[in-house]
Amino acid sequence: MEQFAAGRVLRGRYRLDRILGRGAMGHVWQGTDVYLERHVAVKTVATDLLALPDWRGTALARFEREAKAAARLDHANITTVYDAAVTEDVCCLVMQLVDGTTLDNVVDGADDGRLPVPAAVSVAAQLCSGLSAAHTAGLVHRDLKPQNVMVRASGLVKILDFGLVKVLSNTDPRLTMTGETLGNVAYASPELLSGDEPLDGRADLYAVGCLLHHMLTGHPPFHSQGIAELVTAHLTAAPPRLVDHGVDAPSTLQDLARALLAKRPEDRPASAVEVYAALAPHLPGPEPELAARRMPPEDPRRPFLVPQGPVNQ
Repeated sequence: MEQFAAGRVLRGRYRLDRILGRGAMGHVWQGTDVYLERHVAVKTVATDLLALPDWRGTALARFEREAKAAARLDHANITTVYDAAVTEDVCCLVMQLVDGTTLDNVVDGADDGRLPVPAAVSVAAQLCSGLSAAHTAGLVHRDLKPQNVMVRASGLVKILDFGLVKVLSNTDPRLTMTGETLGNVAYASPELLSGDEPLDGRADLYAVGCLLHHMLTGHPPFHSQGIAELVTAHLTAAPPRLVDHGVDAPSTLQDLARALLAKRPEDRPASAVEVYAALAPHLPGPEPELAARRMPPEDPRRPFLVPQGPVNQ
């Protein structure tokens, strides 16, 4: 029986209000910090995972280490971790509740389901900015996908789910088989799918390449009706070219998108900083006069058009 239910209060202060999302690993709740009277997001680990013998030892300790590492990340493009509970009965992370919408909704709402180059590059650059901080701290996200990327009403991009993914993906080999969906696999690197260890930040850069392709073309680089076929494509199929999908983008950006999708990590850019530098020439330039005008909500160009500008919604 699931131990978490609406109305339950964790750690004496975090009330679970309603479920925001469900997954093989657990639930994400909208909650309330009853002490500070503010909304929070609470990610709880599924009860059946807590019953696995490994959670009584190594994995619990690893989860605690990862949660503490994620809590030390202080970056505008990464969701802030407020608190955590790591016991044999309850594992949860309490995080900033981000206003806005997920990246898949932003893309779906665009003309023809594609973002223009400046908007797509603005998202990718912000992702790389946040990833640079995470990778420096020794964290690899492993599960970057549109549902794990939020775009705030201010245009600020926020990466969700740091600190929990890494330990859960290592808890038991069965989890990677039973918990995968087409959505997870569509942005997964070849080394992640083949089980190579240890992974480094270049696995996340592959996911950035998949997201960039999706934003510009309207779909991930490889798509299939079955997980096995999708995995095979990531492992063996040549990276698709943006130009073949009618994308009008500078050749340097097309080359970068293709390099990010290289099968071998050593053939990709070496770091998130390097990718950001390659994206920088394609970012929109500042337009300070826009500060006094209304802009569309969840416009990822805004942080570059009006740096540190007021939100005028």
